[in-house]
Amino acid sequence: PHPAPRKTAPMGSPAALATWTAGLVTRSGEETERAAEAFAALLPPDTVLALEGDLGAGKTTFVRGLVRGLGVTGDITSPSFALLNVYEGKRQVFHVDAYRLTRPEAFDDLLIWDLAKSPWNVIVEWPEKVAARLPSARWQMKTAILADGGHRFQLTLAG
Repeated sequence: PHPAPRKTAPMGSPAALATWTAGLVTRSGEETERAAEAFAALLPPDTVLALEGDLGAGKTTFVRGLVRGLGVTGDITSPSFALLNVYEGKRQVFHVDAYRLTRPEAFDDLLIWDLAKSPWNVIVEWPEKVAARLPSARWQMKTAILADGGHRFQLTLAG
């Protein structure tokens, strides 16, 4: 007798941490935002989330959903030119786009650690630019564009 064909495991719930560590795939910006909104409930307060991925990999779309999930209403925009946006919701959220920072020490100039009041989250796009300035006990989310156009998000818990 031959073994039964293996079925592909169904996509896990974005409200489950194991789904994110295994890797979650979204097929649209709206789906990315909804998944990130659910992820907000999993992100502990007073945690840094480093969001890695190429241009167009869905980082800012992910952050928009995440920040909404943390209770922020109103416009949520990319801090590409301002470098830092601060939002007040259930937590204080610092959204950093480090793409234009030329040296890790420039992260210190943003004064985040002077301004943060618990509960807070710091979300950093392009963390590789300022990795030396981020706590080692941070969460890392890698984003990638798949060949079929989907976006994959995979979480690593560090520290």
